[in-house]
Amino acid sequence: METLFYIAAAVTLLATLRVITHVHAVHALLYLVVALIALSLIFYLLGAEFAAALEIIIYGGAIMVLFIFVVMLLGPLAVEQERTWLTPGAWVGPSILALVLLGEVGYLIVAGDLPAISIQEPRQKAVSIALFGPYIIGVELASMLLLPGLIGAYHLGRRLSSEAR
Repeated sequence: METLFYIAAAVTLLATLRVITHVHAVHALLYLVVALIALSLIFYLLGAEFAAALEIIIYGGAIMVLFIFVVMLLGPLAVEQERTWLTPGAWVGPSILALVLLGEVGYLIVAGDLPAISIQEPRQKAVSIALFGPYIIGVELASMLLLPGLIGAYHLGRRLSSEAR
């Protein structure tokens, strides 16, 4: 298990480094997806199955769709230019890192070396009670902060697209 942790950590670091240093936004987002998946594997290996699932569902799914939407909204011309650069070679890096993670998950399944899940109160219930109990104000404030960001991105994109015409 410790070796799998270090492999996942290395994949996370490499993918995150590529996110920071990559010139093209869509390619950087592909590496960010790989980094988020690797991070969820780290959470799983540390015994936080619920956090791993949330990492995949919320960050790997919903947030990445939002990022890609914003990139496409703010830079339609850049996305068209990026399509011409998007060759099969651009997928080699993220594919190799994703295959390493897939191999780790396959090893965990075959070896049966999965972390034990307690039979006590489910962690999901405890997290929900905490989020909608004492931390409800924080959850609502976070949602209120995301809404102006989304509205601002829409208006910036609308202004930029009208200037490009």
